[in-house]
Amino acid sequence: MKRLAMLLLLVSASPLASCGMHSAFLEPEDAGPDFQRQGEYASQAVGQGVQVIALGDGAFRAVHLPGGLPGAGWDGRSRVETLGRGDGSGVAFEDGSRIEAGAFRIGSHGPSLPRVERSSPTLGAPPPAGAIVLSDASGERVEGELDARGLLAAGARSRDRFQSARIHVEFRTPFMPDADAQSRGNSGIYIQNRYEVQILDSFGLRGEWNECGGLYKVRKPSVNMAFPPLAWQTYDIDFVAARFDESGNKISPARISVLHNGVPIHENVAIPNTTGGGDPEGPEPGPVVLQDHWDPVFFRNVWVLPR
Repeated sequence: MKRLAMLLLLVSASPLASCGMHSAFLEPEDAGPDFQRQGEYASQAVGQGVQVIALGDGAFRAVHLPGGLPGAGWDGRSRVETLGRGDGSGVAFEDGSRIEAGAFRIGSHGPSLPRVERSSPTLGAPPPAGAIVLSDASGERVEGELDARGLLAAGARSRDRFQSARIHVEFRTPFMPDADAQSRGNSGIYIQNRYEVQILDSFGLRGEWNECGGLYKVRKPSVNMAFPPLAWQTYDIDFVAARFDESGNKISPARISVLHNGVPIHENVAIPNTTGGGDPEGPEPGPVVLQDHWDPVFFRNVWVLPR
């Protein structure tokens, strides 16, 4: 078997990358105090979850979620946002809430919620028999780049082409506190290079069709399950290819089900047409593409099981 150096361009991984006007931190230990304060805080006993988003230059937004965190008790509707700013020992918010000593105190005299770090239940899922692994060290199944950490960079494309398939993807968005919207950890999974499941640092946002988990320009996720930046996240996708008759006319649309971090966000959804910048629909199979949208998004443990 040929060595990776003959098949993939090895690139070094810097803890800090430049993305236009924005800085992107690639490892938690290099991301600074704002990264340590942002994240998720929750208590089942209190029945409350809070997602704290770093906005750059010591600014933060706290999103209060009654019942708990998304996928873990939140009612899916109610949310209250408040702004805050870091100081010497923590973060003070406009409603009197405060982050200090690794906990989020609600209001001036309310209960404290500990900081939690969730992990997807499908993280590290082994490829089943017959699966095609796109992120191993051989490079025989993918056109792309591995960095010095052994992570697959955005922009990779499978050499194989697929019809219906089960797909497992593990991805990590960078910490880009001074960026926002589509400039913050943008990438995507293109199935058959036609249908995109969006990747974005959408932590704490409402969850729209152009945010993490969205079927681009088609459907927003039923719940925004985005973890904080630099956390490893998973997509588990069941894809059924569109069907065409002998004349090339489409007789049934592509359909997709997606678990984001183990939680269903799309269930047997019909995709009416190609999404975003995807290739035109047709009866021929297509590759899996990890979109390069100029942000340093990285992948590992990517495999495809044809059906």
